[in-house]
Amino acid sequence: MKDVFDKSSVPSPLERVKERLTLVKVGGKIVEKPESLNRFLAAFSKIEGYKVLVHGGGRSATAMATRLGIESKMVDGRRITDEEMLKVVTMVYGGLVNKQIVAGLQVLGVNALGLTGADLNYMRSEKRPVTDVDYGFVGDVKEVNAGILSDLIAKGVVPVLAPLTHDGAGNLLNTNADAIAGETAKALAKYFEVRLMFCFEKRGVLLNENVEDSVIPALNLELFKKYVAEGIISGGMIPKLENAFEAINAGIKEVVITRADLIHTNGGTKICK
Repeated sequence: MKDVFDKSSVPSPLERVKERLTLVKVGGKIVEKPESLNRFLAAFSKIEGYKVLVHGGGRSATAMATRLGIESKMVDGRRITDEEMLKVVTMVYGGLVNKQIVAGLQVLGVNALGLTGADLNYMRSEKRPVTDVDYGFVGDVKEVNAGILSDLIAKGVVPVLAPLTHDGAGNLLNTNADAIAGETAKALAKYFEVRLMFCFEKRGVLLNENVEDSVIPALNLELFKKYVAEGIISGGMIPKLENAFEAINAGIKEVVITRADLIHTNGGTKICK
């Protein structure tokens, strides 16, 4: 039996930088329903070369909190995470959703490993400071251990990253999955040629959210600000695109926002400088 952790097969950092890596962030609406999850995992498994998956799961967390009698509080689409809600998101993100994805990928022959930021100390955050809103146990990413991730990836392991990090002092922190995807992509750009894909239920960023074919094919920062001011781009799409522009400015080769089942096409919205 071949040892998949045989270090002799691991390329050097200089060799790795020539290899392509696709990092896909998939939204909660996709991963929380068995049918859409299975379709997405089948498409993800067919991506050639190295790959990483980052997932959400907010609706599952809200549903679980309701079942447990815990109120969910949101401000501008962002979850307030008190001590009780932190327990819920840890169970759901790091447990139920993450392990369902890992198990589904194993069936498809993808050697996946589910991780939170605390695992292998791959991502540290700091608790978001209180300003106008106290978000509670919510983390802003400060450090990514790209070396440990690149070693796993080069050995044929596909990291499946849950939206949880830690502060290095024993505290888990609820962390935006788009931010995790962006920061991980930027850190891995040292080792790979990174393509970053944000996948959700729409074909891309839309001029009219009710018209599926109104995809904006390319979006630069100037156009993004214009559409935000006009209310065409709003809600959770704003932080998603902010992370996308930060990734492009940090040297990511390509950023695409598309529907989960279209990751093998040239469709979607491409983010440009």
